[in-house]
Amino acid sequence: MNVRVHRGTAAIVAAVAVAAIGALAAPAGAAGTPRFLSPSQLPPHPSSAWYAGPVTAGQPDPLPMCVGDALPSTSVHRAYYTDLDTNALQVTVVERDAQHAKAFAALLRKHLDSCAKDVMAEYPDVTARQKYYGKLPVEEGAVVYGVNTRTTWGATDINLFSVGRDGRVVTVVRWGQMGGFRDAPVAAFKKTTVTAVNKLR
Repeated sequence: MNVRVHRGTAAIVAAVAVAAIGALAAPAGAAGTPRFLSPSQLPPHPSSAWYAGPVTAGQPDPLPMCVGDALPSTSVHRAYYTDLDTNALQVTVVERDAQHAKAFAALLRKHLDSCAKDVMAEYPDVTARQKYYGKLPVEEGAVVYGVNTRTTWGATDINLFSVGRDGRVVTVVRWGQMGGFRDAPVAAFKKTTVTAVNKLR
């Protein structure tokens, strides 16, 4: 399931060289290659700074929960991490046109709509619950979800996901840490999502 990504894993991701980003992240209209979130634009952590790996061509490894199987090889991603358990990921895909991007965003939302059910079907020792936090009025729109997982041995994690689109560019943002819904910085994550989508211009 790969719900948790500790700093050691993220540091390995950060060490991966950027390869063929110009070819895979095609220009999004006249604005050029889509920009990614900077660490300071993630929900503030109470006791740690955020750090970021490079913008890297290809699918993230490990694939993020629920949306990972839908991500194409033309994805471009960036991993973020803190000194503690909290981590994040942004994945951006440039489609051939706005209609294909709209369909891809809808596919990602479909995966998130069934996220908790799919996780429990794949992992019998995990109980999952999810919440839909609504739409955000930014560019062609964005949606936000929360997913809480609990294992039979007592581990509990909370992940926030968002999917947003601007023209032919789609981005997915995931934030995660140990804890439950009450530990999720939903308002700050919505602000992060709006920033991420606006940077796709």
